[in-house]
Amino acid sequence: MSTQPLNDPTHTLLTLVNHIASQHPQLAKHIEDIVQKIQGKGYGTATIQQENELVHTLLGRTPTIAIDIGGNIGEYTAELRRRNPNLEIHTFEPSATNIQTLNARFANDKLIKVLPFAVSDKKGSATLFSDNAGSGLGSLTKRKLEHFNIAFNVTETIETICFEDYWKNNLNERAVDIVKIDIEGHELTALRGFGKAIDSMSVIQFEFGGCNIDTRTYFQDFWYFFKEHGFNIFRITPLGAEHIQQYSETDEYFSTTNYIAVKKI
Repeated sequence: MSTQPLNDPTHTLLTLVNHIASQHPQLAKHIEDIVQKIQGKGYGTATIQQENELVHTLLGRTPTIAIDIGGNIGEYTAELRRRNPNLEIHTFEPSATNIQTLNARFANDKLIKVLPFAVSDKKGSATLFSDNAGSGLGSLTKRKLEHFNIAFNVTETIETICFEDYWKNNLNERAVDIVKIDIEGHELTALRGFGKAIDSMSVIQFEFGGCNIDTRTYFQDFWYFFKEHGFNIFRITPLGAEHIQQYSETDEYFSTTNYIAVKKI
């Protein structure tokens, strides 16, 4: 039996919510969705401009080098360029269709380098699965999306690299200001392949959502990874960046959500 006082604000709110849920179930779901979005949970679609703004704010200085892992057709790279005409950008994208698009889009930009690889924890080859060539849903895991009437039956053999190797061999172990990772559920795998390069990085933006159901990775995995490597984690919300000071099971929200990990000073 509950000992919660009847005049307790929480009790009053719960009573109201229960009433709404019983009388207007669709309205209750709508209210729930709004509350989640305000927290940034599921707020991760068509937010590239805000993502960039918060990344630069949390970085606190003008960046000189950025890494875009999962470049797709170049929207994030283009926003980085719009904000900083002198920024050196390395964009990784494994899809042949998208590589062609990226090369054409940035053909006249000498500071943008397009790399035709998927970033993983090892060098080799892999299968890229998607619903169509060049899809933004492309993943190294064959996702189950029949409940969305999406057939994941298009495949392409691609090359994978370990970012630590690229950092050593191509970047000469330079400091990296900004890293963005959006690779449909394989963000943690890529991060584990950063090796010592993780210590050179200031700000890392990554996506978490439905893809992580298919890859069986959890926000808890990211929380401990970044904690062990000396980063604070922020969730991107409509109201700004919310500092996630402690892990909670409620953070396991499997709808597209963006986070920013910031190296502690």
